[in-house]
Amino acid sequence: MENPGISQQQIARFFDDFVAAFASFDGTRIAERYLSPYLAQHVEGGEVFASHGETSAYFQKVLDDYHGRGCRSCRYDDLRVVSLGSRCALASVSWELLDGQQRSLGGWRESYNLALADDRLMIFASTDHSD
Repeated sequence: MENPGISQQQIARFFDDFVAAFASFDGTRIAERYLSPYLAQHVEGGEVFASHGETSAYFQKVLDDYHGRGCRSCRYDDLRVVSLGSRCALASVSWELLDGQQRSLGGWRESYNLALADDRLMIFASTDHSD
């Protein structure tokens, strides 16, 4: 769904860039796409990261775990966007972790609250789908 502030194509480019940053396995590069504070809601509960440094450390821990399990890249599919006004949107994607031969190591669905901050899309909250 398109709106005057954020288009589906703009959000797709955001996630394309996210995939490229993921391949670096650098938590700081991932965290550059997140506002502070950032709320991550998981099946196990929620976490709030008050600073860019906390968000970066969180993603480095996640990336190190994925890499240790043989993950070398990721991809997303089934992008769905709901407009939340001219400067915000809710985007949901299905993620798949891939090994070095592009074989699936597993996946999940996640939704992201995105906002335009200084004309740049940024995530301020995310929710893992539990099923």
